[in-house]
Amino acid sequence: MTSFAPDSIVLNRKLPLWYQVSQSLRASILGRSPRDPLRLPTEEQLAGHYGVSVLTMRQALKELEDEGLITRHRRRGTFIEPDARRGSPVRLLGSVDAIVAQQSGMKAELLDHGTAPVPSELAEYFPRVPEVALYHRLRCDGKTGEPTNHARNYIRPELAGRIDLDDLVRWPMTKVLRDVVGMDISRITDTVEARLADPETARLLEVPLLSPILHYTGITYDTDGRVLDVAVIHYRGDRFSFTVTLDAT
Repeated sequence: MTSFAPDSIVLNRKLPLWYQVSQSLRASILGRSPRDPLRLPTEEQLAGHYGVSVLTMRQALKELEDEGLITRHRRRGTFIEPDARRGSPVRLLGSVDAIVAQQSGMKAELLDHGTAPVPSELAEYFPRVPEVALYHRLRCDGKTGEPTNHARNYIRPELAGRIDLDDLVRWPMTKVLRDVVGMDISRITDTVEARLADPETARLLEVPLLSPILHYTGITYDTDGRVLDVAVIHYRGDRFSFTVTLDAT
């Protein structure tokens, strides 16, 4: 029987090896194709794959077994639970209207708001602007209440007086800027990358520390090419997918 092939990982020797291995294997399991085999390689093979001891590998597998992602059978091997799959993802599609529609299905809680210095990594988007308006929100699934992402929006300061906090609880920032504030949005550029959950993100999204998340940066421009909003969002890795449609014309 062919075994499931997990992804590789570069281990950080300052962190518990069993934990890093368990989270890497967890991400591989949750991100697998339905056609992938359910049987895992042996403990010895997995230990060799990750470059750890069998004892470390056994501890990592115990973590996944306790979570219900795998089952272990004496003499038969270790198998992925067939129902250990991604939940319904939040899809980010191509148009502004589609983004608004997708985000509007979530419940939002305003965690904090105020002014803040422009972060150094965002300075290129706000030239000659020393401070921006900052809004920090937690979004949850509208049906289950499960946290899906937390977002920080960095907004041009002159727009803050036109943003009603109650609107931010009901609607995504894109809709507020366009339909309430009345800004003409020309485009939004998106960057998505994989990261590991830091302590704040792990707490807010109710996921293990260092578990895989998706780090999203969205830059919203007006028709003059000026940046209105930089959204920095951390999504649960099992609740988000990114879809791009390319027009061949």
